[in-house]
Amino acid sequence: MESKLSIQVKKPSPTWKTRKNFLLKACIFATGLSGIVAEYIMSTLASYLLGNTVLQWTLTVSFMLFAMGLGSRLSRFIPDPYLLDAFVITEFMLSILTASSATLTYLLSAYVQDIWLFIYAIAVTIGILIGFEIPLATRLNDFFEELRINISTVMEKDYYGALLGGLLFAFVALPHLGLSYTPIILGSVNFLVATALFVQFRQHLVRRKSLTAGLVLVPVFIALTAVLAQPIVLYGEQRKYMDKIIYSEQTPYQRIVMTQWKAYFWLYLDGNEQFSTYDEERYHEPLVHPAMQTTVSHRRVLILGGGDGLALREVLKYPDVESVTLVDIDPAVTRLAATHPILVSINQNALNHPKVRVINRDAYAYLRDSNRLYDVIIIDLPDPKTVQLARLYSVEFYRLCRRQLARGGTLVTQATSPFFAQKAFLSILKTVRAAGFTAVPYRNHIPTLGEWGWVLGINRTDLPEEAFRKQLQRLDFSNVPTRFLNREAMTRMLLFGKNELQGLDTVEVTNQVGLKVYQYYLKGDWDLY
Repeated sequence: MESKLSIQVKKPSPTWKTRKNFLLKACIFATGLSGIVAEYIMSTLASYLLGNTVLQWTLTVSFMLFAMGLGSRLSRFIPDPYLLDAFVITEFMLSILTASSATLTYLLSAYVQDIWLFIYAIAVTIGILIGFEIPLATRLNDFFEELRINISTVMEKDYYGALLGGLLFAFVALPHLGLSYTPIILGSVNFLVATALFVQFRQHLVRRKSLTAGLVLVPVFIALTAVLAQPIVLYGEQRKYMDKIIYSEQTPYQRIVMTQWKAYFWLYLDGNEQFSTYDEERYHEPLVHPAMQTTVSHRRVLILGGGDGLALREVLKYPDVESVTLVDIDPAVTRLAATHPILVSINQNALNHPKVRVINRDAYAYLRDSNRLYDVIIIDLPDPKTVQLARLYSVEFYRLCRRQLARGGTLVTQATSPFFAQKAFLSILKTVRAAGFTAVPYRNHIPTLGEWGWVLGINRTDLPEEAFRKQLQRLDFSNVPTRFLNREAMTRMLLFGKNELQGLDTVEVTNQVGLKVYQYYLKGDWDLY
């Protein structure tokens, strides 16, 4: 069956065919770029609003790929005379849907509890439209190239566009435009594709007048979305938090939000509270000072995570500290902590201290490649709620720490909640011991976080656990200024209830093969949190 193009264009010149063919291939490249970025946008949005990054990326991408198959199947029902019309309409629909996807999702998240239904519905719809494009493009390109070249050309340009789209999303769009404006740029790309096809092939369009209206209405919609996106996103995001948002930023790693209530401030990463000035000393003082008080020396300290600078602030209270290395993967967090007036006031300008060296790198990779020796290692990382984070609670990770810890040096790690995730807490304790440390657990009640726990290990095989615990009970912290921590508080934090540690024999050590702490964490009673 002859295509619409071949019917209306009799004996086209080689120059005409070359120009039109190049344009069509450029459009295929652009749709490949926009298609992959659309998948990444919806996956990132699902991760931020629903949590559990690995699960959300897996589900969202899987749903979109399945939907692309459906779209590809549906494309067979478009007759040849309507190929161009269908392609242009598809681009118009993608323009509208992708440009508004994040803005609408943020707005609805303020009112809809099961927002996952909307997120997956958008992802599936976009997937269907993307899947609809490729067969249409292949059939259009059939006019210019024979079958064996046609299919390879279309897939080649689509995949090349996907590569560029992925690079732009990771290094340009997400860190600089965020989830508010990246979809709008993406929608504009789809609109430009539709416009280019309309202008160059308008004589072949069946419903030219209707599509002309789309050329006017779609850019108006995109422009309105661009104007209203930020206020809508801020409104939707504000509804998620009890207090006023005073700062927000999307980084390649996470969403940073800072809120204020009266004279108190909260910092959230991907919607999870990192600290509140209402009670942060009840977390950071127990995290830092027991390790600093029981180590053989304070000279060289390593902090893994803790980019907000609050643990660093406590470390710098010891005058004999010679150097502190702080390793945090997200440069936006450490930059904010070093420059934002509120955070600088809270952490007492710790990140700008001459003794401090900040390295923005993955903690595991840093330890793997480092050959420095430390007296204290403080691990202030997020909970093991993802596979990536869980490997930072593995026996292999703690062995890397021990390799770079002086004899008699101490390691302390936050160990999630012993109340809401008891098995995860016990697995961390058992894993630290399996790495060769004499380790003791302790916990504290933090009003804004609930019951929280830590595991403190010392690099001494000749020190029994009970002796180490008694050493901790004798600490009085009178040589360091604290707001909460004293001997009585430390003694109380070392106490556990009747059955709270009895499950230690039933949990497994976490290694990088099984990542048991991740499984235990997900099975915790977080619905009560």
